[in-house]
Amino acid sequence: MTDVRERATRPEDLARLFVELGNAGDAEGLAELYEPDAVLAFPPGSETVGREAIRTVFEKMLADRPRFQLEEALPTVRNGDLALTSTVPADNTGGRVQVARRRPDGTWLRVLDRPEIR
Repeated sequence: MTDVRERATRPEDLARLFVELGNAGDAEGLAELYEPDAVLAFPPGSETVGREAIRTVFEKMLADRPRFQLEEALPTVRNGDLALTSTVPADNTGGRVQVARRRPDGTWLRVLDRPEIR
């Protein structure tokens, strides 16, 4: 896709954007929520490193046409340009946590993402 996508102006925006892009089947848009050298702890038991590899994982995941829902957010913890976000998962996987970093333009991208904790 070459559309201009909404950017996260707060770290809390990343979860909402993930749900919207995932439900739209937009793997490229999902990957753009991550820094170029981000680490995604997915699939379970694995680490996927780098935006391109993350996009490939999301393409495979979206082939099954999953439906995402916005989950209850826990309070964000910030330290300067870093933020720790987390949600209570609806699928009882134990928790979801992400580290995001503010970019020079004021937008936020994920640096680390652990979507499932057991």
